[in-house]
Amino acid sequence: MTKTIKPVRVRFAPSPTGRTHLGSGRTALYNYLLARQTGGQFILRIEDTDQKRFVKGAEEELMEGLHWLGLDWDEGPDVGGEYGPYRQTERRELYQKYSRHLVERGQAYYCFCAVSEDVEDKKEKTSFQKHRNICPDRDVDLAEADQKVAGGEPHVIRFRMPRDGNITVTDAIRGDITVENITLDDTILVKSDGLPVYHLAVVVDDHLMGITHAIRTSEWLPTFPLHGHLYAAFGWDQPTWIHPSIFLKPDGKGKMSKRDSEALMEAGKPIFLSDFGRMGYLPEAVVNWAALIGWSYDDKTEEFSMEDLIEKFSVEKLSPAPAALNFSKLDHFNGLYIRTLDVADLAARLRPFFEAGGYLVNDDEKLLQVAEALQIRLANLAEAPEKGGFFFKDEVYPDPESLIGKKMTAEQSMEMAQHIETLIASLPDFSEESASQPLRDLATEMGLKAGHVFGFLRNALTAQKVSPPVFETMEIIGREKVLERIRKGIEILENV
Repeated sequence: MTKTIKPVRVRFAPSPTGRTHLGSGRTALYNYLLARQTGGQFILRIEDTDQKRFVKGAEEELMEGLHWLGLDWDEGPDVGGEYGPYRQTERRELYQKYSRHLVERGQAYYCFCAVSEDVEDKKEKTSFQKHRNICPDRDVDLAEADQKVAGGEPHVIRFRMPRDGNITVTDAIRGDITVENITLDDTILVKSDGLPVYHLAVVVDDHLMGITHAIRTSEWLPTFPLHGHLYAAFGWDQPTWIHPSIFLKPDGKGKMSKRDSEALMEAGKPIFLSDFGRMGYLPEAVVNWAALIGWSYDDKTEEFSMEDLIEKFSVEKLSPAPAALNFSKLDHFNGLYIRTLDVADLAARLRPFFEAGGYLVNDDEKLLQVAEALQIRLANLAEAPEKGGFFFKDEVYPDPESLIGKKMTAEQSMEMAQHIETLIASLPDFSEESASQPLRDLATEMGLKAGHVFGFLRNALTAQKVSPPVFETMEIIGREKVLERIRKGIEILENV
């Protein structure tokens, strides 16, 4: 297997036009892994030239999401660097300089007709070649065009695509891609507001920032040839291009859309980075899961820490095939990583979920005990209040029916509960060694099954059908609360 040894310079360059999608997180992760594996640099660049779609707070959410995943960057808008600024709106003069360079060399031209703020207006979408073939400005003398620009006439700058021949661009995953130039449009490079579109800005920035490897999803493949033309027009060497696969819907039928993302959220499945943590997923699990959506190390290894991924990741093993989102696999990884956490670490991660559920968590030792009791029972952290909130309640309110043993009357169950109270009060401690046999003996003496005794205890103490083991539960709750809840159970049975 070939590995990149020379230190690379890679960038993650999102647009702050909305929430940060898992797909963006995976792209950032692949870039980060390659940088850390080779001892190179990982750069965060904000591509904010589409001011119409700019969303306030999106950049901050993006950075928080990346940090939550465990990714840090060597250069970026918040940490600086010698290749800044790292927001494209702050690099306007650079784009003007390089777009003018193309115009003067005859590789771009000023277009004054049907000026559109969009990269592709509706007319261009319905007839891919229409604008280029009829544009009266494509071959206008530059001096004449400059006069119009100087006179304030609205305009855009378009790339002058060759009319014949073809171009071959190379993707590290798919190999050579050859496209006939006649199928390519005279794409807008600079909008009428003076800001560049993605195609010009990404080429200029990648070159000036010394990017050696550009990892971006395969959604950019249709405009890949245009970028090849732009590099050739400037006379610059291209980076190594890497286009990982897109995501498919969980059922594998079609790629993810905005509507699909919304549907997943409604179904309780996270798809935006800021939701994973809120919904109880660990960053370790999300990183492991996301890395495997389109990449594999071999046909049997699935568990990877960040350190493992940095060591084992390779571009050569990225798959060009679209990959379906398997949330069952995410749940599997999440449970796995929860069970491997140090108990103190798990307790710290559980605290905000209990507090968000309205529970007062003011006993650190108790929280540690609860974390240990729940650890093997949690698929995600958000389940903790439902499965263990009773530990932090002053009172619980069991369903009266749950306190009545199978094939027993309320009166019989109350009599059993009174004997349980007497026995529990006499026990030296609540360990299984001390409490199990006496309770089993009590059941035998009363002609009952042990399940009757333990069933009452579980429901009286937790008001839940499923909980951690009874003895562990009693030890955490403490003698005073245990007896108080047993008496409450007896009182409920008295009034049935």
